[in-house]
Amino acid sequence: MTSRPEVTSPPEVTHRPEVVHRIDEVRDRVARARAARAADPAGAIVLVPTMGALHAGHLAHVERARQSAALVVVSIFVNPLQFGANEDLDRYPRTLDADLAALAGVGADLVFAPSVEEMYPDGPSSTRVTGGPVAGTFEGASRPGHFDGMLTVVAKLLAIVAPDVVSFGQKDAQQVFLVRRMVRDLDIPVRVQVVDTVREPDGLALSSRNRYLGEPERRAAVALSAALAAAGRAATAGVQAAIAAAHAVLDAERLVELDYFAVVDPGTFLPVTDDHRGAAQALIAARLGTTRLIDNATIQVAPGDTRS
Repeated sequence: MTSRPEVTSPPEVTHRPEVVHRIDEVRDRVARARAARAADPAGAIVLVPTMGALHAGHLAHVERARQSAALVVVSIFVNPLQFGANEDLDRYPRTLDADLAALAGVGADLVFAPSVEEMYPDGPSSTRVTGGPVAGTFEGASRPGHFDGMLTVVAKLLAIVAPDVVSFGQKDAQQVFLVRRMVRDLDIPVRVQVVDTVREPDGLALSSRNRYLGEPERRAAVALSAALAAAGRAATAGVQAAIAAAHAVLDAERLVELDYFAVVDPGTFLPVTDDHRGAAQALIAARLGTTRLIDNATIQVAPGDTRS
């Protein structure tokens, strides 16, 4: 399991980042930062892509970026290309003022908050980045077209900002895999930095969708991380033992409607075989009421004979 940093209160507002809404504005601001860096080459330009509704998990990205960055750019854009016809595009929270207040004091220099018309002036892009077969599995099976829309907007943001580093969260493991592969396949000159999942004290992974959980669902949601932990403990007995241990936890929580629990190879994102040994990624997605949550953890499957 990833570490569970204690969630703290939002930082005291000290300095709100500069906000721009147009592509030419963010490019100009980044160009000026690059020119200033020519005299002092220390520090990277780091992009933290978000859809807003920021929480402590997002702020951890900014704080991590600030440690080595000359300029930290946070994009806030609810991308319609990654929402399906029956998904919550209209319901997704838009909280720009609160987001700017949260970013103040944690090191964000610039917020790029474009409109849909700015990003897609001629309507939805005819040119798309496709994620291949992996993009149609797991989250992609539940949300057809989601990852193609995500990859397309990430490619656009990388072209607009041209950062040295782009930051993503481990909670969205399939997204991380696909972005890394896109960057490699398309020879995009950027380093993908992955930040560990930030969790509530009881283990629930932070998510913008947690706000939709009622009190009973919130209590039940801890079963997702508990199932991952159980799988990790049982994994020394093999893949099937890990899966069975996770299902035992989930079956005991009646409010959890499981979408999938799977164990995949981190290098391919394909399900492992029963004889797999070594590192693997355990994935989970479930609904609690009308809210769908995901989580994941790295587990070690039958790491070897431990006898002396």
